[in-house]
Amino acid sequence: MKFIETLKNVWKITELKDRIVLTLGMLLIYRFGAQVVLPGIDASKLGVLGDNTDTGLLGLLNAFTGGAFANASVFALGIMPYISASIVVQLMGIAIPYLQKLQKEGASGQKKITQITRWLTIGICLVQAPGYLVSLPSLGIPQEAFLLGQGGLFYFSSIVILVTGCIFAMWLGEKITDKGIGNGISLLIMVGIIATMPVSFVQEYVSRVTESNGGLIMILIELVIWFVIILASVMLVMAVRKIAVQYARRTASGGYEKNVFGSRQYIPLKLNASGVMPIIFAQAIMFVPGLIGGMDFMKDSSVGQWLQASFSDIFGLTYNIVFALLIIIFTYFYTAITVPTNKMADDLKRSGGFIPGIRPGSETSEYLDKIMSQITLPGSIFLALIAVFPAIIVKLMNVQQGWALFFGGTSLLIMVGVAIDTMQQVNSYLLNKHYDGLMKTGKNRKAAQ
Repeated sequence: MKFIETLKNVWKITELKDRIVLTLGMLLIYRFGAQVVLPGIDASKLGVLGDNTDTGLLGLLNAFTGGAFANASVFALGIMPYISASIVVQLMGIAIPYLQKLQKEGASGQKKITQITRWLTIGICLVQAPGYLVSLPSLGIPQEAFLLGQGGLFYFSSIVILVTGCIFAMWLGEKITDKGIGNGISLLIMVGIIATMPVSFVQEYVSRVTESNGGLIMILIELVIWFVIILASVMLVMAVRKIAVQYARRTASGGYEKNVFGSRQYIPLKLNASGVMPIIFAQAIMFVPGLIGGMDFMKDSSVGQWLQASFSDIFGLTYNIVFALLIIIFTYFYTAITVPTNKMADDLKRSGGFIPGIRPGSETSEYLDKIMSQITLPGSIFLALIAVFPAIIVKLMNVQQGWALFFGGTSLLIMVGVAIDTMQQVNSYLLNKHYDGLMKTGKNRKAAQ
């Protein structure tokens, strides 16, 4: 089989093999840390915490941390504070001239931006860590589970450990990016999400089979629907609109000869240029109404109770309608700030390229902006549908909420996107380092040397 042959070729490339082994080792360390409970907490009394974080928004947070949130683990904050810091720095780059200047300085500027992101990550951790510790009793951990009490020593040591755990997870991600197969932070998130999948599937299986709730035939139908939505997610991630570009042929005198003999290439504009960021933005906003409804001056009013009821159920109708609309809005917003059509037009003009029938410069920029607007609408609607599909599957087929999270939303799109990126990374090594090994004809490079 070609797949087996490809795996053999991967193992023949020493550099790629070392990178894969290093990546697997780092991921194993991360998963091990997710099981290490904070000092001073009795691990045998965390069952209620796990039950209370199975569904809803807490279930989503727990999925992103790979169960560390429900384990009161040293990695309970996961890598999400770093993701939040990266988003904030990226958005601030639009308005702050200093960050705009750093973005244009290449590698040195990017290094400074990374340092700013790291310090902001620590700041976010220092806010989230106390909040997490304070919320533990309300999430179901009994007082006797706190072996050292809940005094200053417990809070100080736990905050230090939680912040250190997040920074260590960030370091693991950066090492995987530098020394491993790349996409380190994304791989950590993906592994955390996948870690909760077996338990969720077993719960669904028990619900269907042992409780006579549809039986094996419903499990089979769910798996078919799951594979279909995975294929749809792959299409969303991979879909591009190709814009034909004509490059002028350089003449012997150093000038450009703009004729049909120049090379013809394409500008690939992605249908979903913003990735999963609109879903992450929208989910961050969706926390706000529930928090406002739970405030002292609102919680006893009818409006406050409605806000809490409507925006705490991530599978409810109101929640998902607002969620879908926010995703569409944020898709346009994030695409506008991450796809620099002006810069693309300028780079194209400097390289002697032009879009047939469109003048170089401002007209090219306007044309690219028009095409992006046209393809962003169906892309944003498709993204919103995938994001709310878990709620649809829960209402239509009565699927367990934990298992339903894998039928769409951020979890599925992250898994699909990271899997595709990783496969492309491995494939690039195969083509660059062992290209002859993929061909039926050709000489072995080692033998040739």
